[in-house]
Amino acid sequence: MNNKIQNKKNLITLKQLLWYFIFFSIFGLIIETIFCYATMGILESRKGLIWGPFCPVYGVGACIFIIMLNKYKDKPLHLFIIGSIIGNVTEYLLSFLLEAIYGMRFWDYSYLEWNLNGRICFKYSLFWGVLALILIKGIKGPIDKLINCIPNNKILNLSIFVFLIIDIIATVWAVSAYQERARFEYEKINIKNEQNIIQVVKNKIENTLFSNKIMLKTFPNLRYTDYNGNQHYIRDILKSD
Repeated sequence: MNNKIQNKKNLITLKQLLWYFIFFSIFGLIIETIFCYATMGILESRKGLIWGPFCPVYGVGACIFIIMLNKYKDKPLHLFIIGSIIGNVTEYLLSFLLEAIYGMRFWDYSYLEWNLNGRICFKYSLFWGVLALILIKGIKGPIDKLINCIPNNKILNLSIFVFLIIDIIATVWAVSAYQERARFEYEKINIKNEQNIIQVVKNKIENTLFSNKIMLKTFPNLRYTDYNGNQHYIRDILKSD
């Protein structure tokens, strides 16, 4: 009976996961913006999605940590060790995913000792363990209280979820279009063939919603990889509209 009660307490609802993603994505964006200003002295967009104040790497990471580690909340040593392992696996996989979507690496630990392909390293393995302790034993409780204050409105939750899915799809589309423009400009490709109506509408949407000006402001550090495998900042290839 006690095990059943404990398992119920450790159960994470879909509503909680949705709001964990939102809160930690926003929190992560704030951290990234402050860190960028503190280290480089500039204020620039550190968003990961084209619409809304979200840095989804933090939201996804937090959700994975909470799902996997919540049952160890009363076992600090387990939290640290398993959190280190989960953090490394998540960071390694996200590195691949983000590079596939954005055409660039958001972090590279090649300059640090005991790194694996520059995607993870021993130093930050310890960091993930400490972060797991802070998240599960310190931050999660107040966030849960805040989530409990939000009405459990299925229409609201579904609307936000659908918006996030659309946002993700639009971001992938926007980045792809932006990189394609950079390729045309860099390789001096001219489109001479007559375009059909679908292509015309597609281009109109891309030039309106994902113009160079919008993309430069939202994703200032996106890169284009040329045919020789060299990377170039798109901001140096394309002019703002």
